[in-house]
Amino acid sequence: MFTGLVEEVGTIQGIRRGRRSCVLTIGCREVLKGAKTGDSIAVNGVCLTVTSVGSGCYTADVMAETMDRSSLGRLSQGDRVNLERAMPADGRFGGHIVSGHIDGTGTVQRIEADDNAVWFTVGAEPGLLRYIVEKGSVAIDGISLTVAYVDEECFRVSVIPHTRQVTALQDRQVGDPVNLECDIIGKYVEKLLTHPQQPRKEEKKESRITEKFLRQCGF
Repeated sequence: MFTGLVEEVGTIQGIRRGRRSCVLTIGCREVLKGAKTGDSIAVNGVCLTVTSVGSGCYTADVMAETMDRSSLGRLSQGDRVNLERAMPADGRFGGHIVSGHIDGTGTVQRIEADDNAVWFTVGAEPGLLRYIVEKGSVAIDGISLTVAYVDEECFRVSVIPHTRQVTALQDRQVGDPVNLECDIIGKYVEKLLTHPQQPRKEEKKESRITEKFLRQCGF
């Protein structure tokens, strides 16, 4: 589980592409502290497993399903990516519940300055927007942000200077794709409300026919 608080911006050092998959080599420093093979690190909001750790970098496999559902397939060498290690059991919960399993991608439609903040308008499919609510939380490229506006075609978030400075959000331009993960609580609630409860199996009643009972009845 992640919190949506980016720890470090890493750099794509290499991409080894397969037919529908790839292996990423990511340069970084902070998230390598204590990292080992098998650990989970979110890359632009996508939970990936560390497959090897080197000097100042690590590698991670990206399977076809992840390539299809995220923007990772569009990465190029030199691109900067948001990185966050899985939350430790004794960690501080500063963002919101982020699984690292994104729901899909959106597109940056507008970027507008507003005093010290910047408004990002992101377009997305109705199937994603249904889970995004005003004043709720959404993860954009792994960054936990508060939704300020939402309609049938897009949503808006206001980003403070610090968030832009310490994440790869400062690299985003109009037309760029971004990974989106909606608040998982809404999806669980919908699942429970829309799927009828399965009838319980009848409890197995304990039989009263015993050897003693049969003897008393002449058997």
